[in-house]
Amino acid sequence: MSCYFRHMKDVFLELNLEIDAGNKKEIDRAIHELVGVEYKDCSQVWKNLKPILKSEDKSPRKDFILRLSQKLK
Repeated sequence: MSCYFRHMKDVFLELNLEIDAGNKKEIDRAIHELVGVEYKDCSQVWKNLKPILKSEDKSPRKDFILRLSQKLK
C-alpha cells in the first residue's frame, strides 16, 4: 500500500472501494493528481491531504471524496 492509504480507510469505505493489486496504482495516481503532487511522492501527498481530511470544516473532505469518486469512474 502507499504510505498514506492506511490513513484513508474511512474514505475508501465511504466510496465502497476495495483496494487491491488491480486498482491500487490507479487510485494512487488519481489521489496524487487531485492534491497536485507528482506521482510517487507519497509523503508530500499525505502532507497535502491530511489537512483536507482532518479539517473541522467537513466541506473540503466532502469535496475531495466527490472529486476522487468522479475521477475513478
